[in-house]
Amino acid sequence: MQPNFVPSLLFYSSKPIDHFMKKFQVPNIYRSSLISAIKNKRKQEDKLKKDFTPTLLNFGPIHIYLARHFGFCYGVENAIEIAFRTIEENPGKRIFLLSEMIHNPQVNADLEARGVRFLQDTYGNQIIPFEEITQNDVVLIPAFGTTIEIEQLLSAKGIAIEKYNTTCPFVEKVWNRSEQIAAKGYTIVIHGKPKHEETRATFSHASQHTSSLIVNDMKEAIELAKYITGEKQPEAFYETFKNRYTEGFKVTEHLQRIGVVNQTTQLASDTQAISDFLRNVIKQHYNLSEENISERFADTRDTLCYATNDNQTAVSGMLETDADLAIVVGGYNSSNTSHLVELCEAKLPTYFINNANKIVNQGEIIDCNWRTKEQKTLQNFLPNKQPVKILITSGASCPDMLVEEVIEKLISFFPTNLSLEEMAEKFR
Repeated sequence: MQPNFVPSLLFYSSKPIDHFMKKFQVPNIYRSSLISAIKNKRKQEDKLKKDFTPTLLNFGPIHIYLARHFGFCYGVENAIEIAFRTIEENPGKRIFLLSEMIHNPQVNADLEARGVRFLQDTYGNQIIPFEEITQNDVVLIPAFGTTIEIEQLLSAKGIAIEKYNTTCPFVEKVWNRSEQIAAKGYTIVIHGKPKHEETRATFSHASQHTSSLIVNDMKEAIELAKYITGEKQPEAFYETFKNRYTEGFKVTEHLQRIGVVNQTTQLASDTQAISDFLRNVIKQHYNLSEENISERFADTRDTLCYATNDNQTAVSGMLETDADLAIVVGGYNSSNTSHLVELCEAKLPTYFINNANKIVNQGEIIDCNWRTKEQKTLQNFLPNKQPVKILITSGASCPDMLVEEVIEKLISFFPTNLSLEEMAEKFR
C-alpha cells in the first residue's frame, strides 16, 4: 500500500530548502541518544531518502525493527521550540494555548506543568472564555493553525498572534494552495476529519476565498459525486454535508469546478484515491479529455506534508519485514499516528500505545483501538518463541524518548546482555 506521492521539500513550500534544514532547540527530555544515533547514521547513508527498509536492533532473543522515518517532524519541533522559548522569555506573564500544542499527552502535560493554560479542547470547545484574555497575555497558536475568526478575535484584543504563531508551514502551504485554486474559480473540497483542529482551520481559510466543503472519506466522496452528476437532488446535499459547507453554497453551481486539498495528516493513499475518483467523475460527466480536464478539475497534486508521507512510506517498507507484531507509539487523538496503526494492522497484529507503561509485563499490554479510542488489556501479546521480531514506529508528535523507553521495556523481558548504550555505539 505504497503512497503514490514523491516527497519534495521544494514542492511542499516556496521557502528556501535551507529553511527546512534548521536545527531546533528541543528539550533533552524528548531526545534519545540511541534513536538520534540511528537517525543520524541512516541520514548519512541515505541522504536522498530512497531506502525505506527498517533498522534492525538485534538484541539476540528479541529483534526490534525501527521504521526508517518516525517521530518529531519539522512542524512539531518548530512548535515545541517556540512554546518553550515563549515560556522562558515571558516570566510572570499569563501564557495560553488555543488548544493542544500537538497531539501528544506528554508534551501538553509538560507545558501545563510550566503554567501554560488551554483556552479550548481539541474539538474547539471553550475551556477558558476569550473574554478573560487581555492584551497583556501571551496566546500561542498551535501547530495545527486556527481559524481566521479566532485570529481576528485575538488581534482585536491586541494580542500579537504572529509573534507566537506555531502553525506548521506545511499546513500554511495547503492554505496557500487553496487560495491559488480559489483565484481561478474552483470550489475547494477538503479531505479531512471535520472536527480536527487543522481541518477546521483549513476550512476557515479556504472559505475566505471561495466556496468550500469537507469530505471525511471515500464513502462521502462517492455521495458527493451523486450531486455532481445530478443523480441526487440538490436539496439532500445540505443534510448530508450539514455544517461542512460554506454559507450560500449552491450545489448546481459550486460543484461544476472543484479542486481537492487535504488535512496534512491523512493517509496519502486515501487522498489520492478520493482525488482520482472525483477527477474521473468530473471527466466523464462533462465528457472531458485529458487535455482539457483542467477546465473543471484543478491540478492540486499533493498537499500531504513531507513527514506524513515519509512516515507512511517507511511503514510500508517496514511491513515487508517478516515479523511477529507491530507496536505504534503516539497520542491517541493523533490523526497521523492512527493512520500508521491502520496500515500496520492490515498486515499483522498491531498494538497502539502512548508510552512504555502500557506494556504491563511480558504477557499484558494495554492497547488502544485507533477507531474507537477504547483501551483494553490484552493477554499474551508476545509470542513464545525466539527471536521475537517486533516492528516499531511512532507518530510525528511523539518524542523519541518514549520510543526508547518502549524498547527498553521490551528487551527487559529477555536474557540479553546488550544495553541500549552499547546498541547506540553500533550506530556511531
